[in-house]
Amino acid sequence: GGRGGVGQAEAPDEPARPEKPELVAPKLCPSPKASGVPLNVYMLHNLAHIELNAVDLAWDTIVSYSGHGLPLAFYSDFLRVADDESRHLRWCLQRLKELGSFYGCLPSHNLLWEAGRATKADLLGRLVAIPMVQEARGLDAGPRLVNKLQGFGDHRSAGIVAQIAQEERAHVAVGVYWFHYYCRERGLVGAAAQREEFQRVARQYALDIRGPFEQQTRELVGLQGNWYQHQHQEQGRQGFKSKTKR
Repeated sequence: GGRGGVGQAEAPDEPARPEKPELVAPKLCPSPKASGVPLNVYMLHNLAHIELNAVDLAWDTIVSYSGHGLPLAFYSDFLRVADDESRHLRWCLQRLKELGSFYGCLPSHNLLWEAGRATKADLLGRLVAIPMVQEARGLDAGPRLVNKLQGFGDHRSAGIVAQIAQEERAHVAVGVYWFHYYCRERGLVGAAAQREEFQRVARQYALDIRGPFEQQTRELVGLQGNWYQHQHQEQGRQGFKSKTKR
């Protein structure tokens, strides 16, 4: 891997968005029962929203760090991620249409893009917040979504979600690889130093790391349990404290 050669550009503050869905505070997003749509439509709509944000975040990662002099392989990796995410989005949009629905039939939140906005000037922050936390959450949620869709009797949608979850593993692995690379570039060598840096960044951006975790899948892509279990336990204790204060 050579360096440079991708040019340099300013990424827009906000990505282009369709008129629908309306973006609201997370607490105003309807529950499955209150949504007025079948469970499979509700789940696919949520997934389509995640995939649209993932497309934008992958491209934003390429453009926002275009002047960092990173190896060309960094940009190639995130181009592949953007391509995968756009294909996943098309699958979700097509399946929603087959089910007589569409993306935008429900309100959604802007949390995913906000995590990207917060890390625009911090590559380590971006790698932790997006592939290593947000996309890793998809590794945990994927099998549960597949089971729910199968239980609902929608085996076609279950198959689509299973394929997406399988392909998301590579995206988390890309984040883990470049996190290690950038840590070494900054003199953070060794597992303990890099684990502490991951935990520092997660605290800095108040990232929500909560289980249940698909531990075996996470370890396959290089996410070791002792990196994030501590954060998960800390958040559990803080949540308990806040509840007991009420």
